Amino acid sequence: MKDRIEIVASGFGGQGVVRLGQIVGEAAVKQGLHVTMLKSHGTEMRGGYVRSQVVLSKDLIDSPMCESPDYFVALSGAAYKRFKDTVPDYGTIVYDPAFVGEIDEALKCSQKSFPAKDLSMKHFNSALFSNTLVLGVMVKLVEGLEKGIVLESILDIIPKFQDKNKEAFEIGYSYFQ
Repeated sequence: MKDRIEIVASGFGGQGVVRLGQIVGEAAVKQGLHVTMLKSHGTEMRGGYVRSQVVLSKDLIDSPMCESPDYFVALSGAAYKRFKDTVPDYGTIVYDPAFVGEIDEALKCSQKSFPAKDLSMKHFNSALFSNTLVLGVMVKLVEGLEKGIVLESILDIIPKFQDKNKEAFEIGYSYFQ
């Protein structure tokens, strides 16, 4: 694992963006890592702008700000446009094509389309499990996150629908082979 891993997730209120950051942070703490998390959102309850920033490190963290995110999860077109240029060439953008219509082909970073909303609708007839699907993908992509501990954190933090959350997590984890 590198010294510092920065993760930014952004989208609309109600998509579980803050919960996603919270679960990644919780799992990293259980793994003995240092963690910071910042969240910001518009004044609207649902449908407004939301962002969570998580920094993971084996060492003390000097700044909680994500200036060059190693991983960026874009769950809206506006979020993609706002943060795509902050991702360095070695970074990865995971975006949901249901919300991000146009991607910037000129970017040198890796860009991975992950249809979280569509998969959630297909498997569960609800978009509710989209963020758990994304967490499965993140465990696969983010060096240092342990699958079992992230799943444990999901089940600790989201007490409802545990069987469906387990299934969604596994679908996300298996998506990129």
